[in-house]
Amino acid sequence: MSTISSTGHATSSTTSTLAQRITAAVCASILGACLVYFAGFSHIEAVHNAAHDTRHSAAFPCH
Repeated sequence: MSTISSTGHATSSTTSTLAQRITAAVCASILGACLVYFAGFSHIEAVHNAAHDTRHSAAFPCH
């Protein structure tokens, strides 16, 4: 028979997990804002056509 043992590592990982979550949320927000800015104000026709319907459905002006 085998036995399963557990260790108490959960207390030190909760602080780093919260910091990692906040860092990930901030990085994702910055990336999203950059993508919206690039797609919304780009004069490249391929980028405009790729995001055209999405921008209109979200009421984002592109013309």
